[in-house]
Amino acid sequence: MKQKETMLNTLLKDKKVLPMNLNTDEVGEDHASANIETPLKKDAFDLSDTEKIKKIEFHFAEIMDTLGMDLKDDSLKGTPNRVAKMYVQEIFSGLKPDNKPKITLFENKYQYNQMLVEKDISFYSNCEHHFVPIFGKAHVAYISNGTVIGLSKLNRVVQYYAKRPQVQERLTIQIAKELQKVLKTNDVAIIIDAKHLCVSSRGVQDGDAATVTSFYGGKFENEITKQEFLKYIEMKTQY
Repeated sequence: MKQKETMLNTLLKDKKVLPMNLNTDEVGEDHASANIETPLKKDAFDLSDTEKIKKIEFHFAEIMDTLGMDLKDDSLKGTPNRVAKMYVQEIFSGLKPDNKPKITLFENKYQYNQMLVEKDISFYSNCEHHFVPIFGKAHVAYISNGTVIGLSKLNRVVQYYAKRPQVQERLTIQIAKELQKVLKTNDVAIIIDAKHLCVSSRGVQDGDAATVTSFYGGKFENEITKQEFLKYIEMKTQY
């Protein structure tokens, strides 16, 4: 069955998504967010990774105990520690600024002045409303302003912002704004096509739905340039 797609054009105003009058439950079900910055406490980095793992391990054991699971069972007794390490060191490692990829730019010696497209970048993230996976593909394009970035760094920027509790709209904007800042150009475009397990595995339980978000900056706001980008994404590449 062909996936149903929800097209979401991200709107910015003073670095915030336009507000919606939703209550707490509606925010979670509609995947709403009011800010393009990841919501973090001022003391978010006061604890070391080791301290965070220890604290999360304790609280996750409490969750499992509350659910009635036997933590003395051989299969379960190590789960709180495994989950804590996974949270801190892997799937939420993008929360830590020290893990932000170091970007080196190179002079555009080839004088390549057309768009460069890196498509089908795989990513895994987690919905910040239900803490279940979001996964899919990101397509990234930019037009050089005199410098170029290593291709693998585009993947790393996507993965850095994906590895945190997220909403897809914010993820799209954060990747785009970071690349505009690093590349010193507004000429950046992003499309993200993703599956949300908070939609497919719970709630409405629609396993066919997909969500598409987009960002077009600078020259990509021109309809001809935008369509060229979309054409490259749709192109079937064979090797």
